[in-house]
Amino acid sequence: MEGDGQARQLLNRRQFLKELLVAGAGTGLACALGLEFLGGCSSAEEPAATAGEARPRPTPTPPPPSHEASFYQRLDNGFIQCGVCWRRCVVAPGKLGFCNNKKNVDGTYYSLVYGRPGALQIDPIEKEPAFHMLPGALIFCTGTASCNNRCKFCHNWHLSQRTLWEVPNLDRSPDDIVALAQEAGCQAVSFTYNEPTVFYEFMYDIAARAKEAGLWALFHTNGGMNREPMLALLKLMDSVTVDLKAFTEEFYEQVSSSRLAPVLSTLETIREAGKHLEIVNLVIPTLNDNLDDIRRMCAWIRTNLGDDVPLHINRFFPDYKLQRLPPTPVQTLEAAAAIADAEGLQYVYIGNTPGHRRNSTFCPRCGETLILRAHFAVLDLKLDHGHCPTCGHEIPGIWWD
Repeated sequence: MEGDGQARQLLNRRQFLKELLVAGAGTGLACALGLEFLGGCSSAEEPAATAGEARPRPTPTPPPPSHEASFYQRLDNGFIQCGVCWRRCVVAPGKLGFCNNKKNVDGTYYSLVYGRPGALQIDPIEKEPAFHMLPGALIFCTGTASCNNRCKFCHNWHLSQRTLWEVPNLDRSPDDIVALAQEAGCQAVSFTYNEPTVFYEFMYDIAARAKEAGLWALFHTNGGMNREPMLALLKLMDSVTVDLKAFTEEFYEQVSSSRLAPVLSTLETIREAGKHLEIVNLVIPTLNDNLDDIRRMCAWIRTNLGDDVPLHINRFFPDYKLQRLPPTPVQTLEAAAAIADAEGLQYVYIGNTPGHRRNSTFCPRCGETLILRAHFAVLDLKLDHGHCPTCGHEIPGIWWD
């Protein structure tokens, strides 16, 4: 970003976010600016699920398909096989894939959520989290219904664990969303809240329009996308945040109905493609807080991805089907961060803990505070064209000019 006018505009946005977020407004930002976050601005239509509650599901009556899916193969007898995520669903005519967002119509696979977002919201980029990309920027976020995981702890379960016909949704084209992002003064578009893999075609087209309009693009994923669609998508993306939910297959199978191995492959694919990468590990008491497993995870990150990949060690709060568990003790987060330090990772953050010292970015060489944060608010920025102003150490990321 160049020019005094642009710099003043950025500072004004930072000041606005600082005041709003420190005051605790958080997810109300979309409501305050007149945007639509269909799970957050409107009053709740039903109470939050309690631990183990079986929520009644209506008879599936998805809307008519409107956009052909990408990355699928036609099989015999009208069957198709989806190739976007690791599940590789084989879907009979008239049926839906595991994510419920795609339907086989007479041997042609269609996206049901294309142009039907369930959430549109402006967020600070730090909320993604993306701590090493355009500090203080505003991102225009898009999400839809459903997911290809079944995480018992999901705090966005009202979107990710519901189907298109169970949630309110909007009628917005990719061009509409890019125009909204520009009108709101956002510097980037982002894909988040539920798993973007399940609205791959919609995300791809929005990102393509955004890049043509001069915006940045990033997304937050569970890492279950297959290599071919990931590489195609990365041509349009500047940054990816990946949830590495645990470092055991048992956790992925029992808590997320998923698998660890595809996530590790995805992390390597993103790194090999040269895209900016950040990792989130949500530490859940009794389920993935074993410090030996965390040590193995950190060693794998250093060996396979490098020691300069930012790692966000985040605090769990009770939600969805895990409401009987306590919040993660801060001491556990600090012990995990100390292990990451000992394993040689250079940029280790503690998230979901507003005011913690590890909300901020420090130079790994001289210890200088480079980006001072309070939760998602950037309070001070000292980077000099991506370098520490004190010792000159280069800090990996995407920085303002």
